Amino acid sequence: MTVRVGIVDDHESVVLGLRVTLGQHAAVEVVGSADTVRGLLALGRPIDVAVLDLRLGDGSDPGDNVRALRDAGIKVLVFTAGDDPHAIRRAAGAGAVGVLQKAAPVETLTTAVLAATQDETVPSATWAAAIDGDPDLDSAALSPREAEVLALYAAGEKTVRVAHTLGISEHTVIEHLRSIRAKYARDGREAPTKVDLYRRAVEDGFLPAPRRRER
Repeated sequence: MTVRVGIVDDHESVVLGLRVTLGQHAAVEVVGSADTVRGLLALGRPIDVAVLDLRLGDGSDPGDNVRALRDAGIKVLVFTAGDDPHAIRRAAGAGAVGVLQKAAPVETLTTAVLAATQDETVPSATWAAAIDGDPDLDSAALSPREAEVLALYAAGEKTVRVAHTLGISEHTVIEHLRSIRAKYARDGREAPTKVDLYRRAVEDGFLPAPRRRER
């Protein structure tokens, strides 16, 4: 299977470098590039993963860019030359699978692109530092995908239905649930049962609190 990659960056040298770097891997094909998200989507080409510059010259919001790509069914890997915690948190909250420095080794970038196709969160020091510094994102440090899995599963869906809804494998759903339980355990809020996960989801705002019955 070939992973189709799109690049959104307004620096020609960066785009050229990414094309050469990713093109060296037999399982990766760069199918297009543009200096804006709108420009990439306008190409009309099937794309599995987008490598998105965190800060584009058009001044667009990182969160809006990530959401636009995700709405088109594209996984998003954010690429940055600097350290902008606020922008990173915007991208993370919108569903980016990871944030990498542009100085990252070639193998790190390629591995991240391949991991993104499996809905795996791509860890990095840049990502961790930004998330850890945001008090509004301390819900056991769940990734955007883990939050989606938790909300569906805790609401009563079976793993097979969660997988179908999110377009991932049931095995991936089960692995996400294991990770979610492990994170809550490390946070001192164990959730061994589905009922416990429901409580955590309500506590952290992933699900609405149940309405009280009127007497």
